[in-house]
Amino acid sequence: MLEVLTLLSIAVVGTAVVWVGSTWLERAAADLAAAYGVPAVVHGAVIAAVGSSTPELVSVLLAAVRGEFELGVGAIVGSAVFNLLVIPGVAVVIGRGIETNRDLVYKESLFYMLAVATLLLTFSLSVIYYPGEAGGDLITGDVTRGLALIPLVLYALYLFTQYLDARESEGLPDANVHLARSWGVFLAGLVLIVIGVEGLVRSAIGLGRAFGTPAFLWGMTIVAAGSSLPDAFVSIAASQSGRPTVSIANVLGSNTFDLLVAIPAGVLVAGSLAITFAHVVPMMAFLVVATIVFFTISRTEMFLSHAEGWLLLVLYGGFVSWLVLESVGLTRLLPAAT
Repeated sequence: MLEVLTLLSIAVVGTAVVWVGSTWLERAAADLAAAYGVPAVVHGAVIAAVGSSTPELVSVLLAAVRGEFELGVGAIVGSAVFNLLVIPGVAVVIGRGIETNRDLVYKESLFYMLAVATLLLTFSLSVIYYPGEAGGDLITGDVTRGLALIPLVLYALYLFTQYLDARESEGLPDANVHLARSWGVFLAGLVLIVIGVEGLVRSAIGLGRAFGTPAFLWGMTIVAAGSSLPDAFVSIAASQSGRPTVSIANVLGSNTFDLLVAIPAGVLVAGSLAITFAHVVPMMAFLVVATIVFFTISRTEMFLSHAEGWLLLVLYGGFVSWLVLESVGLTRLLPAAT
């Protein structure tokens, strides 16, 4: 019991450190974009997405280095579910509803759905063409660097479409930004994020061992929530300040980056990483369900109502409840750790 409380305390401290580091990094990234006159499309699709997704990216890299790649995948999937269900749900419930538009629904949302399908296809190809060895009846596969290029190519297409939509908008450099200070804050924020995520990953691995469950299950909760809370506060604040569509668009853009860049980055660093298909499919299936629900309610009258906001939060509550049942052994959709 004492060990579990210690691990949970590490997770809380790690979340706080990630929050501070993310705040510094995102603020510095915005200043640097203004200083260099970066076009809005590059700022939104690249700088802002990378800034808000840095905790998730670091979690995948650290998990890959530690030989716990599935923990990193779980953190990404859990973060994506959190972003899709909790951020818009809370923003709607405490606000006045969120108006959507056709660009958000038919471009951002549909491309995000394509990103989910592409990642699942990549995992499937690893099982088909690079089957691994595992005990029992578990089916495994090795995700190679060649397969990791598939989602990266799709993300390059995403950037290209964003560029085509906004290539006429050229930004002017802001001479009032202090470059040296902004770069210093950016690097300091990155260091804090690495330290905080290291604590989250350690706690997830420890909790997995303590409860005899797969470590990635805790990655889907502890690491995912810890790395997504900064995004949640930023997006909810944007919604409350009268920029709800921007808030939702940033959520979708960050999730697209996480799926198409963060996970392949772990593979590129490690060279080849193993996944257990029986672990990946249930969590990816829930992400598909969450994505479909979000797309459907975003499309209805192009407005997210209070009732729909509560629906998103209830669905996330069901997701967490399922993971709790898995952790105590009452359900076994996810095979036990060996």
